Amino acid sequence: MNEYKSLNEFYRSFCEEVLCASDTETSGWTTEDFLTNVMVEYLEDAGEVTDPIICPFRGHGLQMNAYAVSDDYESVDIFVSIYSGYEQPRSVSQTDVDAAIKRAIQLYHKAINDLYTSFQKDNDTYEFAITLHKHKDNIKNVRICALTNGLVKPLVLKSITIEGAEISFTVWDIDRLYRCVTSGKMRETIEIDFQEKFGFTIPCIENTTSSKYSVYLAIVNGDLLASLYNEFRDRLLEKNVRSFLQVKGNVNKGIRDTLRNEPDMFLAYNNGISVTAESVEILRDENGKPSIKRIRDMQIVNGGQTTASIFNAKYDRKASIDLAEVFVQVKISVIHSVDDMDEIVPRISTFANTQNKIQVADFSANDPFHRRLEELSRTIWTPSCNGMKPRNWFYERARGQYADMLTRETTTKRKKDYKETHPLFTKTDLAKYENTWDQLPWQVSEGAQKNFHRFMLRLKERNGFVPDASYYQNLISKAILFRRAEKLVQQQQFGGYRANIVTYSLAYLSFKTAQRIDLCRIWKEQALTPALEAAIIDVSRFVHQLIVNPPGGANIGEWCKKEKCWQIVCEYDYTLSSELQSELISVSKPDAALSSPSQSIRALTQEELALIDEAAAIPAGTWFALSRWAKETNNFQPWQRSLLFSVGTVVGRGQKPSVKQAVHAVKAYHEALKKGFII
Repeated sequence: MNEYKSLNEFYRSFCEEVLCASDTETSGWTTEDFLTNVMVEYLEDAGEVTDPIICPFRGHGLQMNAYAVSDDYESVDIFVSIYSGYEQPRSVSQTDVDAAIKRAIQLYHKAINDLYTSFQKDNDTYEFAITLHKHKDNIKNVRICALTNGLVKPLVLKSITIEGAEISFTVWDIDRLYRCVTSGKMRETIEIDFQEKFGFTIPCIENTTSSKYSVYLAIVNGDLLASLYNEFRDRLLEKNVRSFLQVKGNVNKGIRDTLRNEPDMFLAYNNGISVTAESVEILRDENGKPSIKRIRDMQIVNGGQTTASIFNAKYDRKASIDLAEVFVQVKISVIHSVDDMDEIVPRISTFANTQNKIQVADFSANDPFHRRLEELSRTIWTPSCNGMKPRNWFYERARGQYADMLTRETTTKRKKDYKETHPLFTKTDLAKYENTWDQLPWQVSEGAQKNFHRFMLRLKERNGFVPDASYYQNLISKAILFRRAEKLVQQQQFGGYRANIVTYSLAYLSFKTAQRIDLCRIWKEQALTPALEAAIIDVSRFVHQLIVNPPGGANIGEWCKKEKCWQIVCEYDYTLSSELQSELISVSKPDAALSSPSQSIRALTQEELALIDEAAAIPAGTWFALSRWAKETNNFQPWQRSLLFSVGTVVGRGQKPSVKQAVHAVKAYHEALKKGFII
């Protein structure tokens, strides 16, 4: 968001975002917690934190507003916030910052000991405390981060050690966030002086023949790469790579085995890493040979797995690996013009990764899907019903759009009216609604950013799908369904894990009804029926019991991220009420469609013949019902629905479908069964 001309403008917009967030009904949250929620979203975009969890807690001498724990439990982030409610940014005293940091230090100290005994098992803070207690021997780095929308003078905060873990401190105030956002990169620029920091420069080969960019080739030691990753972590990875690593997750076994067994062969076996940079400072020896002294805005665009694997190998407790024998080749591309950065850097990232068969999704807000959804959200109004005025839901394609609109409303009443008339939903909200409806609650439980990346990967499989008015109306119905479920679950006072309970409960109902909940009715009435609300409450109760009692006493939050958790929830025996069943979309009446004659099945493989036999064994009425179900629930493409009906027609004549028909029809049939389709 480069359009902010001043810190004051950014401050006003940021505060509007906090106020918008505070409109949501979240029990027990203060303005301080909503400030945390907004700021950690910015920090996640900037690569400063991964999968933060908002978890407000205040006790005697203790404070936490959010936290994040790495998958290997080696790194912990604890966030404490200080809210400033002034119209203009004002200074926050060092005393207040020190006090907040001290409360976080005390919290960590108690968490690794016995803090978990103070909470019930289904409490959100229990999850944090028991995780740190169980894995305290794994924890190496703890970062305590003070967040504020005020201004903080530069502080010298020295690291300390608590029971073997290094505790470091950082402060994000509104000025630091403003500089990060307006840099045009949505991250803090990394600048490394190798001579000053490590006492050496890096010999290289340079090529400066292009007017647009220069390339430097070098070989670096594994220890150096591990040290850089240890200091900068995800900030070192260009966003496309960071997104890919979040989705993939597993460390490449081949890289790990080479590091363990043949470290001296790593340079020969590994393709190396690709880096982009804003600038490189070169020193030359007496013979004119170049070496790299300093690099500015270093971003790894290919080789994230290599870098992370080398880092993990250095701290592998099970194997002693000497990284002094490990060398990695590095290609550094320096883009000369700032105007070319936004175009060239993403293309280098995408092309470099594609060469290694890594399918990197385009998570850009400029994707045609998001642009079209934005257009629909600006023009489509909900029906006027039940005494409610029409509303125009606001899809925020790019961060800050909604807050910018609110700043144009000059009075508090006008702002309130705007928010009531234009409910906000974001890209991560969209992914949450869709992946819940599509019965992927374990992915939703992974967190907003990871779930969004997974949604975009699935969207890519739809070959350029662009939403229309019908899609948009169904999406808003899912939003209404989700938000009402949040309120109903909140009223049950389960104590914690509301987000997990909501997504699992709605996914279960989607499965149990085979996605036949009438979204058109929700759109027309802008509300849920009493029968549907009663079902959500009923389902949420047994879902709560299932997810907070994981097998073997596993971590609840991690359990919710497992597909096995979903499988167990699906197996629960629950009967829909007759009232709800009567409201579901009927799929008993088939649509008219053209039939397709059976084709020759000679010279087919045994596998193809088996598929044809399987399709022919399914009754024609089932194929007709499946076609109707697919249309009414908006599953599959129109050609697939037509094909399903055609297969039903062929089977109804006592004939067998073609191999092409059988392949697509049987695949669709099994996908429908997974989503709860029954006949």
